[in-house]
Amino acid sequence: MKAVVMAGGEGTRLRPMTSSMPKPLLPVVNRPIMEHVLRLLKRHGLNETVVTVQFLASLVKNYFGDGEELGMELSYANEEKPLGTAGSVKNAEEALKDDAFLVISGDALTDFDLTELINFHKEKGALVTVCLTRVPNPLEFGITIVDEEGKVERFLEKPTWGQVFSDTVNTGIYVMEPEVFDYVEPDVPVDWSGDVFPQLMKEGKPIYGYIAEGYWEDVGTHESYVKAQADVLEGKVDVEIDGFELSPGVWVAEGAEVHPDAVLRGPLYIGDYAKVEAGAEIREHTVVGSNVVVKSGAFLHKAVVHDNVYVGQQSNLRGCVVGKNTDIMRAARIEDGAVIGDECLVGEESIIQGNVRVYPFKTIEAGAFVNTSVIWESRGQAHLFGARGVSGILNVEITPELAVRLAGAYATTLKKGSTVTTARDHSRGARALKRAVISALQASAIDVRDLENVPLPVARQQTARGSAGGIMIRTTPGVPDSVDIMFFDGRGADLSQGSQRKLDRVFARQEYRRAFPGEIGDLHFPASVFDSYTGSLLRNVDITGISESGLKVVVDASNGSAGLVLPSLLGKLGVDSLTINPGLDESRPTETADARRSGLMRLGEIVASARAAFGVRFDPVGERLSLVDEKGRIIEDDRALLVMLDLVAAERRSGRVALPVTTTRIAEQVAAYHGTQVEWTTTSPDDLTRVGRDDSTIFGGDGKGAFIIPEFSSVFDGAAAFVRLIGLVARTQLTLSQIDARIPRAHVLKRDLATPWAVKGLVMRRVVEAAGDRFVDTTDGVRVVETDGRWVMVLPDPAEAVTHLWAEGPDDASAQALLDEWSAVVDSAGR
Repeated sequence: MKAVVMAGGEGTRLRPMTSSMPKPLLPVVNRPIMEHVLRLLKRHGLNETVVTVQFLASLVKNYFGDGEELGMELSYANEEKPLGTAGSVKNAEEALKDDAFLVISGDALTDFDLTELINFHKEKGALVTVCLTRVPNPLEFGITIVDEEGKVERFLEKPTWGQVFSDTVNTGIYVMEPEVFDYVEPDVPVDWSGDVFPQLMKEGKPIYGYIAEGYWEDVGTHESYVKAQADVLEGKVDVEIDGFELSPGVWVAEGAEVHPDAVLRGPLYIGDYAKVEAGAEIREHTVVGSNVVVKSGAFLHKAVVHDNVYVGQQSNLRGCVVGKNTDIMRAARIEDGAVIGDECLVGEESIIQGNVRVYPFKTIEAGAFVNTSVIWESRGQAHLFGARGVSGILNVEITPELAVRLAGAYATTLKKGSTVTTARDHSRGARALKRAVISALQASAIDVRDLENVPLPVARQQTARGSAGGIMIRTTPGVPDSVDIMFFDGRGADLSQGSQRKLDRVFARQEYRRAFPGEIGDLHFPASVFDSYTGSLLRNVDITGISESGLKVVVDASNGSAGLVLPSLLGKLGVDSLTINPGLDESRPTETADARRSGLMRLGEIVASARAAFGVRFDPVGERLSLVDEKGRIIEDDRALLVMLDLVAAERRSGRVALPVTTTRIAEQVAAYHGTQVEWTTTSPDDLTRVGRDDSTIFGGDGKGAFIIPEFSSVFDGAAAFVRLIGLVARTQLTLSQIDARIPRAHVLKRDLATPWAVKGLVMRRVVEAAGDRFVDTTDGVRVVETDGRWVMVLPDPAEAVTHLWAEGPDDASAQALLDEWSAVVDSAGR
């Protein structure tokens, strides 16, 4: 059997290490990752191997040649352009078409028993066998579930936490029959997991998963690269170490000179012809490359030093990576997580702080204190996006500097000359940050339309009118000292998961586009924004019967930007209205849950005393609203969703409504009664928006006061929901309390459980296993449905070490029992 080694990737996340070196050539304990892979293949009798190359292909070919030094036969399949995981193997079809073959990545470190994998493939008569393993964090991999026979049942590439239903992931190692090439189009980018495997599963082809025992590490980040070195030194992976073990865990290669007075505390590795002087101290998990000089008094701990590096006296290297041919001068200090590229000079007594990236061929002057990357800026946090954009404490986590970098990264994802709409709430912090954002956009060749202070729905609508995207800065709801930087796509919706990942990658790589002087973007301030918004809203939403109904409503603007659009809107509706709290209050850009509750209670008192039809209270940015019925009673947000659903469905009598899977199944009864159906979505707002764009969708909501009125917009819009509600009530001649009373009561309970990040994938796999034969819905997280209709949903939080659980039953006691039962499952997996 032949093997295919995939060695064409750029390894962008590993820059600057991969700026001048292909990822498969990165050394792990002084041997390229790909060499470890080739030696594993040889150990299992796979001596004839095709190597697919693309990025810096000549370096790979020059290093390994024809494979004679390894006792193998190597040939190469060169890609002119990236063809994807399947397309690159298709490119080598001529050499593989006669028999089954094994595919393996040239940049993942493993010691799996490939012979057992091949035997499993043959025993099962599989077309494709996917090699699987279990990992603590499955987000970066394709997760897979197999049945008792090993046949693949579910497969999902690079999920969000809401989509995680197992910790069993695809390692990118496959055994395949040549018939699989019939499903790969030549000379175009095609991926196994995204394109080929779904088609094979759809046709019922035999795809099996083999869960391998042993070590596997996808060396895709700086952290995993350093971890791989430590794991080899600790003996966690069965690979050959080139050298002599002078004492337990202390490996020294041929020709190395280590002074007897040097301090060595293993496990560590010192490469061939390296020189370590007296008084130098090399500690655990350090790898010193070939021809490296470590001078007296130098201290190295968990450092990875590539070939031909000079480490000066009294220098201090901790948890860093230093590229080849670099000079570290006397008393320099490089902190944990820093990466120094090839052929750099780090001057005397300079300090390079943690996580800084110094790209190849740079000079750090003597005595410099470097806390941002050279020339690119510092990397920032690992996970940019939370539930609604990038959030954090103002001037602590979210600073003007960070805002500039984020805006620069966002601009880099767009074409030069594109237009971006910017907006803010009425807080001073948002105003200051928006100015920084505008400057960064203009400096990146982006034209800016600045709306200044407007409600969030207005910002979305204006973005959708010809802009490539938008940025809105607001105070985090309920957290006065924090801000959200929200990014929109060209439709005014939140960025999709894919677009978020793209922005995250650009930000992490710190490769921002800069404009030439003649390309600096323009800044415009559009006029008549509110008139344009209200005019469009009233043209698209049915307002028949409102002016004749004689309805009286009370509207609470919450001293927020919703109050800016209400005067024009209410005047044109012709409704008798009383507006309270209309003025902007910069000192209160948001409100706590308790303050909002108190405001609703006051609104209820005014509605009851004024004998109004109902009352609404907007959130400060006009995105969400809460309801009070004609008796002054608060309609909780989950009930308000059902009330709106009942009204819309009764009037439309067809179509579908978009609701997150955490919504009570009473919603299905209400929708079906009126001839409509529910389209269940994930809890992500962008998924609700996606369904809201469909022509058949008549309504959407998240159960937290946000509604989608598709005839006007596919995003959450408080004013649109308000106008729609007035029209519905005017035409039905029913009160909100009457509508609420005819809808069955729901019994949905929620619980949050602390779950360490390292076991989240394990938790979800245990939940699926515990479900047994019961129906399992993986729309978002895992929802298990009992035979009597009760259900529980388990969803890992994407930003915190928490797992959320929902349970619904015919009464609270039943729902509570279900919640307790599945909480125990989650707790047992998390321990």
